[in-house]
Amino acid sequence: MYVLELGGEDDDFAACEAASAAEGIEPLASGLALARAVDAERLRTLAYTLRASEVVGQGAASVESARAILEAAPLDREGTVAVRARDVRRTAGIDTQRAERQLGAVLTDHGYAIDLDDPDHELRALFADDSCTLGWFAVESRRGFGARAPTEKPFFQPGSMSPLLARALANIAGARPGATVVDPMCGTGGILVEAGLVGARVLGFDAQSKMARGAATNLAHYLDGRATFTTAQADATSLPLADGVADAVVFDAPYGRQSKIEGDLRAVVTGALAEANRVASGTVVVGDRPWTDAARAAGWTVETTFERRVHRSLTRHVAVLS
Repeated sequence: MYVLELGGEDDDFAACEAASAAEGIEPLASGLALARAVDAERLRTLAYTLRASEVVGQGAASVESARAILEAAPLDREGTVAVRARDVRRTAGIDTQRAERQLGAVLTDHGYAIDLDDPDHELRALFADDSCTLGWFAVESRRGFGARAPTEKPFFQPGSMSPLLARALANIAGARPGATVVDPMCGTGGILVEAGLVGARVLGFDAQSKMARGAATNLAHYLDGRATFTTAQADATSLPLADGVADAVVFDAPYGRQSKIEGDLRAVVTGALAEANRVASGTVVVGDRPWTDAARAAGWTVETTFERRVHRSLTRHVAVLS
């Protein structure tokens, strides 16, 4: 059993992404979830899971409870250790330094040497709400999303999605080594960059040739030979792709007044969703409104939905389709 430390403020969304790298996920407390098993390589690609630790034990949210858990646990690891305590989202009111001292004392009593700089093993004490979970650190996700912020990209347009959200959407859609991911409204290519960085083959299309060329510039810059990609100008409602060629489709639909698409936006998005259903078995669609009715009209089943607030005048609606 593993405990997952979740990022962001929406644990359900984080858990949905985590399901692409872990099995048997169950909510535990604010910012935490349990998983029956994890794929370490996949977990390193997640945006909203920070770490996974192998569970030692669970109890109440107190230093005394944490110490009792550790004293009752089998301590059979070799090498140096360190203790890191967290009051997750400040929901437990715990003195984390005291917790680290108390748990460190238990470990030294068992003959362990403490090494705070480069330990062989790290014991994580996670206090959240009314619970405490102890675990041996196993794996953490690779960060560095700031280096791919929209304004840092070679090709930039206002309104571009953050790489953190783009990575999560790509993972939820099914991006992974060996998978083919299509974005039929790729814009600057932000989602495709993140899908490519986890090893997927990516195909991007946009109604504007300028955007297709710009996306190719960004993909070449960030993927740098690590994944194959293709971009082209194309109508999202009539993609130049064979039936069932992709594993997943993921796209950020045009946002009302910001859209340069001519004609009825609903018709365009519904058409794009119908094309997605033709070329892939799963889709994630994002927009400034729920597109669930359009998705059902295009033959999809809506598995789950999320709302991601960007600022006062924009909330992104995410629908996961199968």
